[in-house]
Amino acid sequence: MKVRVHVSLKPGVLDPQGRAVHHALEGLGFSGVDNVRIGRTIELDVADSTGDEQLEKMCEQLLANTVIEDYRIEKVG
Repeated sequence: MKVRVHVSLKPGVLDPQGRAVHHALEGLGFSGVDNVRIGRTIELDVADSTGDEQLEKMCEQLLANTVIEDYRIEKVG
């Protein structure tokens, strides 16, 4: 089974990379962009028997820093 884990900074956490992209977009003449937040996507191929609890543990122990990041698990197919 293919699983995607989407990780993003929690609201209120400063995102310097997002700020840099926002500034660059303005510099290139793109208007109307109010805010940019940068995240990441992790794709995993796991056994069909891998349960939700196991996926949650993977995220909380390694894939996301739960102090400053939120994550969302998406099962594909």
